[in-house]
Formats: sequence, C-alpha cells, structure tokens
Amino acid sequence: MAASIGTLRLWDNVLELTKKSQDKGSDPLIWAVHLSSQLNSAGVSLPSPELANLLVSHICWDNNNPISWKFLEKALISNIVPPLLVLALLSTRVTPKRHTQPAAFRLYMELLKRHAFKLKSHVESNNYEVIMDSIDSILHLSQIFGIKVTDSGSLLLEFIVSTVWQLVEAALEDEGLLELTEERKFKWNVSQDMELDGSGSYDVKRNEYQQIMQSRNTVMAVELIGLFLQDKTTSKILFLARRNMPIHWRSFIQDIEVLAVNSSSLRNSKIMTPEILLQLISDDYKIGSEEKKANYLQEISAIMSSSSAGISHKVSGSSLWISIDLALEDAMDGSQVDTTSAIEIITSLVKALQALNGTSWHDCFLGLWMAALRLVQRERDPIEGPMPRLDTRLSMLLSIIPLVVSDLIEDEENGPQNNVYFQNAQNLKESRRSDLVSSLQILGDYQSLLTPPQSTIPAANQAAAKALMFVSGVDVGSNAYFDLVNMKDMANNISGSLHHLIVETCIARNLLDTSAYFWPGYVAGHLNQIPHGMPAQVPGWSTFMKGALLTPVMVNALVSEPASSLAEVEKVFEIAVKGSDDEKIAAATILCGASLIRGWNVQEHTIYFITRLLSPPPPANYSGNDSHLIAYAPMLNILLVGIAPIDCVQIFSLHGLVPPLAGSLMPICEVFGSCVPNISWTLTTGEEISAHAVFSNAFALLLKLWRFNHPPLEYGFGDVPPVGSQLTPEYILLMRNSLLVSSGGNVDRNRKRLSAVVKTSGPDPIFVDSFPKLKAWYRQHQACLVSTLSGLVRSPVHQIVDSLLNMMFRKINRNQPMDFVSESSSSSGPGTEDASLRPVLPAWDILEAVPFVVDAALTACTHGILSPRELCTGLKDLTDFLPASLAIIVSYFSAEVSRGVWKPVCMNGTDWPSPAANLSTVEEHIKNILAATNVNVPRLFAGISSPFTLPLPLAAFLSLTITYKLDTASQRFLNLAGPALEALAAGCPWPCTPIVASLWTQKAKKWSDFLVFSSSRTVFLHDNHAVAQLLKSCFTVTLGLNNSLVSAHGGVGALLGHGFGSNSYGEMSAVAPGFLYLRVYRSIRDIMFLREDILSILMQCVKEIASNGKTPKGKNETKYGQVSVSASLTKVKLAAQLGASILWISGGQGLVQSLINETLPSWFISAHQDESGPGGPVSMLSGYALGYFTVFCGAFAWGVDSSMSGSRWRPRFLGSHMEFLASALNGKITLGCDPVTWRSYVTGFVNLMAGCMPSWVVEVDLEVLKRLSKGLVQWNEDELALKLLEAGGVGATGAAAELICQRES
Repeated sequence: MAASIGTLRLWDNVLELTKKSQDKGSDPLIWAVHLSSQLNSAGVSLPSPELANLLVSHICWDNNNPISWKFLEKALISNIVPPLLVLALLSTRVTPKRHTQPAAFRLYMELLKRHAFKLKSHVESNNYEVIMDSIDSILHLSQIFGIKVTDSGSLLLEFIVSTVWQLVEAALEDEGLLELTEERKFKWNVSQDMELDGSGSYDVKRNEYQQIMQSRNTVMAVELIGLFLQDKTTSKILFLARRNMPIHWRSFIQDIEVLAVNSSSLRNSKIMTPEILLQLISDDYKIGSEEKKANYLQEISAIMSSSSAGISHKVSGSSLWISIDLALEDAMDGSQVDTTSAIEIITSLVKALQALNGTSWHDCFLGLWMAALRLVQRERDPIEGPMPRLDTRLSMLLSIIPLVVSDLIEDEENGPQNNVYFQNAQNLKESRRSDLVSSLQILGDYQSLLTPPQSTIPAANQAAAKALMFVSGVDVGSNAYFDLVNMKDMANNISGSLHHLIVETCIARNLLDTSAYFWPGYVAGHLNQIPHGMPAQVPGWSTFMKGALLTPVMVNALVSEPASSLAEVEKVFEIAVKGSDDEKIAAATILCGASLIRGWNVQEHTIYFITRLLSPPPPANYSGNDSHLIAYAPMLNILLVGIAPIDCVQIFSLHGLVPPLAGSLMPICEVFGSCVPNISWTLTTGEEISAHAVFSNAFALLLKLWRFNHPPLEYGFGDVPPVGSQLTPEYILLMRNSLLVSSGGNVDRNRKRLSAVVKTSGPDPIFVDSFPKLKAWYRQHQACLVSTLSGLVRSPVHQIVDSLLNMMFRKINRNQPMDFVSESSSSSGPGTEDASLRPVLPAWDILEAVPFVVDAALTACTHGILSPRELCTGLKDLTDFLPASLAIIVSYFSAEVSRGVWKPVCMNGTDWPSPAANLSTVEEHIKNILAATNVNVPRLFAGISSPFTLPLPLAAFLSLTITYKLDTASQRFLNLAGPALEALAAGCPWPCTPIVASLWTQKAKKWSDFLVFSSSRTVFLHDNHAVAQLLKSCFTVTLGLNNSLVSAHGGVGALLGHGFGSNSYGEMSAVAPGFLYLRVYRSIRDIMFLREDILSILMQCVKEIASNGKTPKGKNETKYGQVSVSASLTKVKLAAQLGASILWISGGQGLVQSLINETLPSWFISAHQDESGPGGPVSMLSGYALGYFTVFCGAFAWGVDSSMSGSRWRPRFLGSHMEFLASALNGKITLGCDPVTWRSYVTGFVNLMAGCMPSWVVEVDLEVLKRLSKGLVQWNEDELALKLLEAGGVGATGAAAELICQRES
C-alpha cells in the first residue's frame, strides 16, 4: 500500500515538474535531464512505459501546445520514454481527432517519420518485451489479427502493419473513399465527437486553415505509407506479414489499391505517385512468388564465386527430369508390384523437381511428356519374355501421365483461396492449364519421339482422322463414324503419331478442348468428300449404346475395340451387376478386353469396375448358408483369368489398385478354397470350371501381389522399412484399410479416387484374421520358410498326403526296382481311369498337405525309390490336379535350397537334363552384358567346368517348370513360378543361374535374350562390389566423365539407353548401366550398403568434375572462373539428383531416412582426406553436392507438401537433421570434415530448403530454427538466417522481424 502511494506521489511530482517547466518556458533538454535524474533516483527503469502514458495523457488534450510536443520529442530522443509505445498511444488518440486537431496529427506523423524506422535500438532495449505487451494491450493487436503467437517480435510486426493500415484508412476516409473498400469487422480510426469552439462562434479563417492542414496531412500520410513500403527494414517486415497473414494482407492491399487509383492527394504528392505505390505492393517487388524460386538456386552460385554474380547453373534439357525417367522405367519391372499408385509417386516427384529446378510449369509438363515418350520408345525393339511389354508403357503415357497432369492442374484451380501466393499465381501468372496447352503444342516438334510403335499405328491414325474430320466440319462427338465408316480406307493418307493420341486423351479428360485440332501443323490436308450415306449397322460401341443386345458377335466387337467414354464402360458394368448369368459373363469378358489394355481414356474406371465386380454384394433376398460368391463363380473366373496377364497386373499396380484387389481376392480364395471340387459350372463356351480352378486362379493372382517365396528376414533391416518386399498380406490389407479413411484434408486426389473404390467394394476394414483358412495356410507357409518340416503324426493330413502320393505315383510298382528313366516325362493328365485316385477335398486341405508330399517325394528320389523323371511327372500331376499347389511347391523348394541339406545332383543329360549344349554361350553373353557397363567379376567365371550340378530342390523345380507348355493357360502359373525359379537359382552358388538359363533357353529359344539378361542380374547378388561398379558406371555415363562408355555427352540417353535391342547378328545388344541397375536392385538382399556406396561415388564424381572444370593455364581464367564454376555446379547438381534418385528408388523412404538420420551425421563427424587439400574447390563443391543430395532425397521421399502419404514422417526425421545442424553450429558437436565442406553444405541445404521447400521449414521446431539462424548469423550469413526464419511460418515471424531490425544499418 505504501509502495503504491509512493508510486502515485512519484508520478504526481513528475507531472508537476513538467507543468512548471512548460510554464517557465524551460529548455526541453534541461527538463529531460532533471526528469531523468528524478526517475533514476526513484529506481525507475528507462525508458519508462508509465512516463509515456503520463506525457501523452498530459498532451491530449488539455496541454496540446508546441512546448508540450517539444518536451515529448526530447523525452523520445533522450530515451526516457519508449518511442513505439508513444507512437501507439498517440495513434489511438490523435488519428481519430485529426480533423479537429490537424496540427497534432501532423506532429504525430513527424514523430512516426523520425522514430518508427529506428527499430534496432528498440528491439535491443532492456524492457522490450514489456513495451510490446503494453502496445498490445493498447492496440489489441492479438485480438484484431487473430494470431495465437504473441511473442514480442510478432507484436512488433503487427504494430508496423497496424500503423501503416491506420494511415491508409485515414487517407481513404479523408478523401471520401472508405466506402469503396470491403467491409471489415474492425476499423482502426474509431470516430469521436467533433469538438466545437467554447464560445460557440464560427471562425471562418480557422476552418480554412484546418482544411488546408487536413489536405496537407493527407498528402503526408500517403507519402508516409510509401516510405514504410520503401524502407529496407519496414518493407521486409511488411513482407513477413504478406507471407504469414494472407487474409489480412489481401484486405490491406485492396485498401491501398483503392487509394492508389482514386486518391487526389497521391496525385498532388511530389515524391509519391500512384504508379510507384502500386509497384511497391506488387508481387514483383518482393521475392516470394513461385517464379522467383530460381533466385535461391542462383545465390548458391554467387556464394561459390565472389567474382561472378548471378551465375545460372540450371541443368538443361532432359537431364532436369532424369528422376522421372528413372521412376517411369522402374515402374515397368514386372517382378514386383507396388501398393502405392504411380500417379501419387509421379505427381509428388514432378512437384519436387519443379520446385528444386525452379522451372515453369510449361517446361515441367514438357519434360514429363518427353520422359513418358522416351519410356515408350525404349520398347521399340523388345525381346521376348514373360515381362511387362508395350501395353504397360502405353498405359503410363496415355493414362497415368494424363491423370498426373489433371491432378496438378486441379491442385492449382482448387487451391486454398486464402493463400496469397495462390492469388498471385491466379492473377499474375499463366495458369498450369495454359502451360499444358503450350507444352503440348511444342511437343509436336519432337517427331523422333512421337513415332508410334507398330501396334498403335491404327489408333494413332484414327486419332488424326478424327481431328481431320472435325476440322472439315464433320461432327465426331458421338464416334458414330468410327463404327460405321471404313476408317482404314479413310486413313490411308493420314499419318497419325503419339502426339495425336496424347492430345486425344487430354481432350477426353477435359484438359484440352477441341481447339487443339486447329493447332498449326496438327492435322494435314482436308477431307475432299465427307461421307453422307451411312452403311448398315455394324456391331460396335455406338450400336451397343443405342440398345443392341450382347450377341456373341457384339461381344467380340466390344472385346477387340476399347471403350472411349465412361458412359460406355458404366453401361457394361451395370449389365455385369444386374444382367442374367450369361450377360454377366459377357460383360466381364468385355471389361477384361481392349478397354482394360488400350482404353486409355477410361482405363482407371475399367479397373475400378473390375475390382468392384470381384467383390459382388449378396443379393437382396439371399438367405443361404453358403457364401453368395459361389453363385458368381463363372463371372469371377472370367475376371480372374482376364486380369492375370503380366501387363494387366502391372496396370492395376500403376493405378494403385493392388490393395483393393487383394481385399477382393482374399474372400474368393477363402470361399472357393473351402469348397469340394465336385461343384462345377459350365460356361457358355462349353468349358467346365470347378471350385479348384476358381480358387487356383484367384490364389495365383493373390500371390503375385507380394514376394511370397522370400523369407521374412528379407522384409526389412532394423528400423528401416523395406522397399517393396514389405508386401505381406498384413501390409497390403493395412494399405487397403487406410484408404477407407483417406478422403479428406490434404489427401491427394488420387487417394480420394482409390478411397471411393474401396468404400464401394467393401466399406469395412478387413484383416487376415477375417479369413481363417487363408490365415492357417499363411502361418504354415511362414513356418515352412524359416524352419524344417516337423514329423507327421497320424491325422487327417497324413491321410491326405498318402492319397496325393498315390495319385502322383500310381504307375510305380513298389515291389520292383525303381528305374523309370525311359518313361515319358509328360504328365498323364486327367483321365477316367485316374478319377478314383483324385481326392475329393477342399483346396485348403490339399495345400496343407503339399509340403509333406513334396518332402516325401524328394526323399524318395534321394534314396533311389523315384527316378528324377518320375519325380517331375508326379509333381506335374499334382499341379494339374490343383494348379494352386505350384505356389506351395515354390515356397517349399525355396526354403529347402536355403537350408542346403540336399545333396547336389549332376545335370548329365541322363538322370537330369544337361546344359552343356549352350552353357558356354550363355556365359559369354552374360560377360558381354556386364562388360558393356564396366562391371568386371572375374572370379565368378573362373573354373566353370563339367560336371554341372544343382541342388536337388532346384533341379526338381527347374525340371517341373520345363514340363509346362508355353500357352495362355499355363502362362498364368509360369508367371508365378518364373520369378521364383530365378530367385531360387540366384540363392544358390554360381553357376546355378547360367545352368537354369541354359536349360530354359533350350526349351524356349525365343526367350533366350530375356533368360540371359535375367541371369546377368543375379551376378550382383553374389558380389556387392559388382553393384558398386555398376553404380559408378551409372554416374560416369550420366555425367559424361568417361568417353569409353556409351556416350560422352551423358544425360538420360546414356543412363537408360534404348532398353533392349538386337545387334546386326541377331544377338541382344548391350543395355545401358541405368537400365540394368533398375532390373537388379530389387534382388539385392541388404540394401543398407547403398547409402555409403552412393555417398562415396558422389564424392568421387565431385573430384572428377572439379578436375575437369579447371581452365588450362595461360587462359584468361586461370582457376575456376565463371564458366568453369557454372559448368561444374551444373554437373554437381546432376550427380546429386542422380544419386538421390537411385537411393530413393532402391530403398524408398526408409533408406532415405536412414541416410539423413545416421549416414550423413556420421560422415560429417568423421575425418576425410582430400588430396587437393582443405578449403579448395573440391571441398566447396562437395558441400554443395551433399546439400543438393540431401534435399533431393527428402523431396523424393516426403514430397514438397503434405499430400504425399510419406510426408507424415518428415517432421520427425527432418527435425532430427536440423537439430544436428543447429547443435554443430552452436559448438555442441565436434565435426571431422573439412570446414569449407561443412559450411557449403549448411548454406546450400538451408538455401534450398527455405527457397524451394518452405513447407518443410514450418514443420521444424521453432527453437531449433532460432538456434540454426543464430549460428548462421555468427557466420555472417544474415540473409540466409533471415530467409530461414521467413519460411518458418507464423511461429517464426517474430524472430524474423527481430532479426530484420537487428540487421538495420
């Protein structure tokens, strides 16, 4: 109480001193000295907020005279009162009274001009936080702007914005323009009652004077607004508001635009014009819009060479998009499917490359189309073999890429309306849709890429003919002409290209309109005669849509011709759902025909409908005890057989349908695997199918969706999630169930589409536990892979084993010696005399017994009871009886080979087939493939001689697969057995793989190139050093560092080459190293070594680039001048992008996170020897290479925004790396690397992240950002520190504002 009284007395004394001094006319300086002494004696901290309140209250309005204002000014200069608090107090009292107190308003603006721009001293004052809290309580900034963060720096920013905005509003009101602005919830200048003269007289002269003052004040206010926008410090603070307060900023800018367009005071100003004011608030005035990102990249060049400014180091041409080429080619490998849609992967990849390369969307779209065209052209001279072919590549070009482009365009057009950058893009830049149009127009100039493969020439010609008809005035909207007019005759003189197919699919997806038909050079010629007479109705989509019945002729027509519209596919689907049994079968056949493979415009809808048909709902009146799926068996079997080919499975994978497909297949397997085989159905073709057939087709297709024959050990290492081998049933169902909740928020449009499919086919989550029979088999399968079979006790399984053995080896007389080498090796096949021997059991019961059956058969063969030929014949009989048993044989043999308990058998041509006829040729071809990529593994080819042996399980499985015919029916199961056979051979000692390839080549000569190539891949499983050599070759040819390899020019062409091909002798020509690597890496068991290998190769390449970049002596540039630095950095960036692409493709998100979390910190902590010495150009380039490498890796794995599913891991691992950077900068971690390398890494990494990936910075802990920026300031990297904080979002705004003030010169 006493203290309170003392305080009141103190301020009374201060007020008394002030009044006396003013009455005496004392010098303000003397008053300030006395006042300061008095306050110091009382222990008051200066500058004093209380004194500021007192002096402003003293002036307003009882002592509004010149001497009072002079005393206030002296208090400000003497730092007795805080300037910003005084200005805040005056703004609330003077500005609303500016009409009655024009002189006071003038003086207030003078004080603004003198003190509002000196922010450094304010930020560094002792009671800075207290002062800003006081300002907030006066102006209610937190409440008005609605920002939850109320640190002092944020309040300072809000104060600057509010001060300028108040001036804007005052000027608008003074000129009667306020009604032209949008309505707001608040106004800065709350009007107060007008004060009249006490005498009540009307002083005309005084009124005229006030009007003149008001007019001049308005001009000064407008000029002051411009000064705030021009000043180096305050303009940067206002830019922060623009980034982090988009809604308020837009309203603020709109007010200024009204002022600039309509203000007469602005036109009367001598120092500010409307044009200047509009320029100051334009998007071009401050860096921040999308097109300016390249400047961040150019700054890195400037850092590297102080003698050169603004060096552009962008990688030109196709190399910019090398990551897309790699990703597209990787998606063509049919050895494994992916649970993530190629649409999601490529969309995220395109966004990342567009951000990091700083390119326009025109260039981005053009690069994407050209990469997809290169993908198709690599299949121009294909080799024969069981792998995805041209159809999958065309699907990528004409279905997946258009969907990617569509999603990218919708991202912009449906972007957040409250985002200022979105508004800028809409208002000031060409839209992505316009960029797509221009890119497709330019694409027509690349004729070498647009030549259609032979099989697509009719479709390309038809697309060109359609355009020509449209240009000629024929209505082609209904496509009737294409069914009714003989297009072959019409298109004789019309040459279509892939360009026509691309444009056509874009028109079909509403990405373009038909004005594209009129592009210069798009169509050539003109129809001289338009056909008027219609021929008789012929079967086709047009007649079908008009109501024609599904006759066999119509079905054949619709199967052979792809649908062109969603309506056509929907009608077929409705028939499959509601039609008769025969109609269901016909509709299913149509959906699995050309519309699935070549119906690019509707391909995703076709596979969505097929997936839904595989999960038909129970009929409304269904009440049976058996599953309703049994009634749909004929239709289900048509669908299962129709989508079984490799290209179809791969197309499902590209569209992301693997999880929903697995969710549909598991119930089918559960139901039909539990049925006894005496249930059968007869198709309209007369073919009879059984429950075993339906089950086998579904089971074989299900097993293609994950690497079922690989032991669980290969599914991952430590904390690193595996790449693709995580495709277990549990994981696939987890992915499928996650789609049930992926429909809102920041989820990308593709996941929303997939979510709709899953919810339609099955709205509830499903788990492996939902299928008891499948679960029981899966548990037995896992146990079989990791341990030996336990002994059989007398049980029903024992009886099934005996029954199956009797069926398989029924012709053997066990009372005689077992020597049946001369017997026919072909399966006896089903016959009436054998029917009684075939067990009538559900498929699941048979599969449970198969491992024991095969084990007994192998044991019998080892002891001479069975001959090899009898063994293989018996196994073939088993797979003929139940084709699904092949999968169990595969898993059993895979497990037994890895255990190594079986003796090898001699492939001598007597007991077992011999590879001698062509083994040496196969080995020579393998050597040639490796030599072309500079891979040398001499020890593998040393000492290979007869006799040739294989482990018994491998020999048996090889012999079994050779017994299969190469027909369509067997192909479904060979597609399952082929990769397993390759993996089985690869796990055995060399030369098992060449032996397998030799024997299969003897059976299928047309597959010889494929088999040789597959064998060459397994070399890398036996030698990690060979993988390192191949990786080095990839870098060398891409960067053009070695003229002896493929191409001295480097780039995509050198890395991926032309795919497969044949030389003039008919032999397979050499493949490029990148193409070979993409077919190798999935078989590498331990991918963790790739982190160190790629990092080491990247550093080697940097040294080579640096040495190649030196300018010869005697030239004007003696060392690392502008040209050489730019060229070197171009290759460094390309090397980093290549390394990041390979790492990400090889190991996925898990390997990238392991690199960033473990490998990179260890590398920086360790010491490294550099032959060129520390601090040289190699050290600098190494740091920038690592910076690019890290950001590229993160961008590929996590995406640039939150739409990618992997982005949820970004805050954790990026935050950990940023903590490492901050700790090292703050001296908490001791580094062993070259300081120059470390500095260039940190500055390069932060530059790229803040400039190209601002959404990343927002996710980093604020304290870590502040520590990192503090470390950068200690390096005199103030601009970079500020850039980092500017990108840190609302939370970092305060720290950024304070740093701006502290950098005030």
